[in-house]
Amino acid sequence: MIKERDFSPLGRSSILGVNIDRLTMSESVDKALDLIGGGGCHQHVVVNAAKMVAASEDSTLRSTINSCAMINADGQSVVWASKFLGDPLPERVAGIDFMNALVDASASAGFSIYLLGAKAEVVKSVAEVFTKRGANIAGYHDGYWRSSIQDTELVQKISASGANVLFVAIPSPDKELFLARYLSDLGVNLAVGVGGSFDVVAGLTRRAPVAMQRAGLEWLFRLMQEPRRMFKRYLVGNLKFMRLIVWAHFRSRREV
Repeated sequence: MIKERDFSPLGRSSILGVNIDRLTMSESVDKALDLIGGGGCHQHVVVNAAKMVAASEDSTLRSTINSCAMINADGQSVVWASKFLGDPLPERVAGIDFMNALVDASASAGFSIYLLGAKAEVVKSVAEVFTKRGANIAGYHDGYWRSSIQDTELVQKISASGANVLFVAIPSPDKELFLARYLSDLGVNLAVGVGGSFDVVAGLTRRAPVAMQRAGLEWLFRLMQEPRRMFKRYLVGNLKFMRLIVWAHFRSRREV
């Protein structure tokens, strides 16, 4: 069992056995900078409804998430669930917004960045975009390395780059488990899983309009863009998440 740690001065909310930091976006960026500047190797993770459902069914994934130095609520549904269960989170900290804010903050602080994930042309494009924004890109690699090199070779490459921050854009739960396994060998101060954010930065996919984001309907926008790939994750997954939250609510009331 991975030992759980709590790096948040405000404590953590607990939903379906998953601990989530009670931090706003600005507080999350400040906390990330503290972790980077303080040395050591730390892992950051964001959770949404789909990941919460997966963690409720997989104790290894749940322990991996709970062991992270920072855990943010990427999905608005998770924030709503925390309030419904009486253990409220202050706001949603969307993974892509956190990544963009941390890129700019790292540029100002002089921290270097390594990019891992997506297709080769996509991650190269992201490196170019971030460099134009003033970021120091120590290196990058696509997310399909297992077809050409081993994990250990890639880990050594990242460590040799001297990067302070690692952004990883590969699917869950692969990225969480990969980072947990190799965190101390990667040599970075903070490793951040960013899902499909590279595709957005590179212009391959679009984010939902701000109004839909604020209404918690960004998942619906993504479903409309990729209905076949996202159907199970969003429609089936979201319904299962709602069922688990309602059951947790009634169970907690019976225990009072």
